[in-house]
Amino acid sequence: MTDISRAVGNADDTITDVIFDFCGVLIDWQCRACLEGRFPSDLVDAICADSDPYGFYRYEDHMDSGEEFAELIVQYREEFGDGMAQVFTYYIEHYADALPRMIPGMEVLLADLRSAGIGVWGLTNWSHETFHTAFDRFPQLETLLGGTVVSGFEHKRKPNADIYELTLRRFGLEANQCVFFDDTARNVNGANAVGIHGLQFTDGGTARRDLQRLGVRV
Repeated sequence: MTDISRAVGNADDTITDVIFDFCGVLIDWQCRACLEGRFPSDLVDAICADSDPYGFYRYEDHMDSGEEFAELIVQYREEFGDGMAQVFTYYIEHYADALPRMIPGMEVLLADLRSAGIGVWGLTNWSHETFHTAFDRFPQLETLLGGTVVSGFEHKRKPNADIYELTLRRFGLEANQCVFFDDTARNVNGANAVGIHGLQFTDGGTARRDLQRLGVRV
């Protein structure tokens, strides 16, 4: 049974709230957008490769878990050398440049959900040191969302159950009445494991149709 079928099949689960991941769902995060034109093209290609040979994503994961950049950069320099440490430092210091736009259709979807009386919330794996760039770049997000749980502040992260449970408690939500959109399958599975209707995000139009199939009038 698909996630949508599971949710639709339970008539008791009236959707009252929708929780959104940030990067890849609300915001288009592009490491390349921050580095391109500042560093050699072949280096940027290597940094942005899925193989992560320079550890950008791995060290960001540590930051997303609440670890401090000042401590991590010492470890990074030991592993990759001074030159790459300077590149990684530039990336963190200019993080807003990695957020070129909101995902098409998502600002309107959030506004439409609010107009329909549906609560909208954020839940993101993000460093407490760089998260401010999201609202600096897109202040409308801070206005539209009723609140956001950020892993770096909580020292908890998706897909572990505790951060979903914290989100439910903090905002007074019932798991079976919530939908959670994330672009990463393991985070969707984590939401499903605590009783939230987790759906994998692909684009704004599909998300809207998924919600309509669940009975949300948007």
